[in-house]
Amino acid sequence: MLNKVSSSITTLLDGRRAGHSLPAGLYTRDDVFEADVEVFFMNHWIQVGVECDVPEAGDASVIDIGSTSLILLRDDDNQIRVMRNVCRHRGSRLLDAGSSVISKLVCPYHQWTYELSGELSYAPHMGKDFDKSCRSLKPVNFRSIGGLIYVCLSDDPPTDIKRLEEVMEKRLAPYDLRNTKVAHQVDVIEKGNWKLTMENNRECYHCSANHPELCVSFVDLDFGFDPDSLSPEDRNEAEEHFALYAERTRCWEEAGFPSATVEQVRNCATNFRTQRLIISGAGESQTEDATAASSKLLGTMARKDLGDLHLWGHNSWNHVMGDHAVTSTAVPLSADTTLVRTKWLVHKDAVEGVDYDLDKLTHVWVATTEQDSELVARSYAGIQDSAYEPGPYSKFSEGALDDFSSWYVERMRTHGY
Repeated sequence: MLNKVSSSITTLLDGRRAGHSLPAGLYTRDDVFEADVEVFFMNHWIQVGVECDVPEAGDASVIDIGSTSLILLRDDDNQIRVMRNVCRHRGSRLLDAGSSVISKLVCPYHQWTYELSGELSYAPHMGKDFDKSCRSLKPVNFRSIGGLIYVCLSDDPPTDIKRLEEVMEKRLAPYDLRNTKVAHQVDVIEKGNWKLTMENNRECYHCSANHPELCVSFVDLDFGFDPDSLSPEDRNEAEEHFALYAERTRCWEEAGFPSATVEQVRNCATNFRTQRLIISGAGESQTEDATAASSKLLGTMARKDLGDLHLWGHNSWNHVMGDHAVTSTAVPLSADTTLVRTKWLVHKDAVEGVDYDLDKLTHVWVATTEQDSELVARSYAGIQDSAYEPGPYSKFSEGALDDFSSWYVERMRTHGY
């Protein structure tokens, strides 16, 4: 039966035309969804949270991915740990979903008790010869990259995450995300496949028509345009914009802030792209008027003109600015449902109502996330229609989607489909 399923998915993968969106079944079928979770969320590095989710020793946060449940916590030595949320006795969940503060991990079922290191310290009624040392909670491979938490549930995680670490530790260092706090969090359930969520995030072809709030500070031309579709005046403006990009990037890098595009998007396991983007208008932050939302800047930042340090992975996107950061992760819930979790980070000492106004901080990306959710739902509804056939990507503004779809097919085949 498994071979038949694999063969059926292989036929869909074989049907993908270069430069075109994926066949419908790769978005809609339950067997493909199950394969996606196994390949991309169990065997690849995924972003699941931030260090400031657990700011103090004893803070814990549960992250669920399919049938897998993880505990992100800070131990008594103030170190981050990630472990499986499964008691080593008879498998009971230790912690419920959400955040909690604990001194030890105590199983509600039979009171087996674990230290915050994961070590089993108490197992009642198991006899004096019972060896507790081999019953610690199962740890999870993880990396904290500039304060962003990545995990891989495989025992053989891809080694090319080293490139992401090399690039982003240096870029994120001045913002010191490890010493931020979560000012706000929003969970949105999108009615569409996770790949549509990620495709939508990888292009700004749709931005000018759908994201008026974001377009105050975000420049849609940054992600491509057809020069022949522009008036002479608009073409001149575009040329001036990219000349400004070259100059800004040069100045930023000379000042010690790496800014040029780095991407690892094909022929790889760990998919990412980063670039320092110009912020339009006032140029400070992604807010309604493009000015900083928080007067208390992140980390060692003393400038508000360093743009938007943009980073995406295959289940995440991040925007890091001088005054705050926005980080989003996508978790597939079913073939037609995806959780998008967005967090707004500010300096850990910033005080709401004094250093920042919460509405100004969150308004743009609250609106943008809701708008994107509607677009993903419309796209998924159309893909289910028998009239759907894979359409061509724009070579000017959807090259990143072609990269993503090609990478998706590559990785599925690497894992036997």
